[in-house]
Amino acid sequence: MTKAIIFDFDGVIADSEVLSNTVLAEIVTELGVPTTVEDAYRDYMGKRFHEVIAAIETAVGRTLPPAFGEHYQDRTLTRFRLELSPIAGVRDFISKFAELSRCIASSSSPDRLAVCLDVLDMVSLFEGRVFSASNVARGKPHPDIFLHAAAEIGVPPCDCIVIEDSASGVIAGRAAGATVIGLLAAGHIRQGHAATLKDAGAHYIAADYVEVERIVGSLLAG
Repeated sequence: MTKAIIFDFDGVIADSEVLSNTVLAEIVTELGVPTTVEDAYRDYMGKRFHEVIAAIETAVGRTLPPAFGEHYQDRTLTRFRLELSPIAGVRDFISKFAELSRCIASSSSPDRLAVCLDVLDMVSLFEGRVFSASNVARGKPHPDIFLHAAAEIGVPPCDCIVIEDSASGVIAGRAAGATVIGLLAAGHIRQGHAATLKDAGAHYIAADYVEVERIVGSLLAG
């Protein structure tokens, strides 16, 4: 029985991947390795920040300065404060299924999640139910973050729906035992991504929150 919805954040609630990967591409280019936003999607998206750092160091062939993380975070959050928007339809979807428990389970840092929710004016929708990969030992595609989130909200994973936009997130949701919807609504989604999410194990694929609403309604109806 469906009792809760666990949302990924970037690309599921916030249309943030284009902005954050644009900033990352700019910074890596400034470090001497010309990088497009498409390169950033391929090489860095969906990874925890220490994994991104390691990948950039490999690309540029040297250790990054200690202040790199803070510099990237500052530039990204500045861009978010100016340009961040929610995924179309997410507010209405949350409102329509307000009776279900909900939370966020994201690879992003707690500080970044807090800023983004404030910018989007969505803090009250997830108060006390925002979980970061920094809370667990292993990031996606391991199931740890979803198992942690489900335990924190007191709902068995098998009674949770996970909404994800990345293959690693889909794999993690499936490994946790949840029903997984692959969402294609964000600005960074490219042709062929539906097949990628399906191959990763998504139970359902939705182009937008209208389709997510239909899927969830059907699951609730039994």
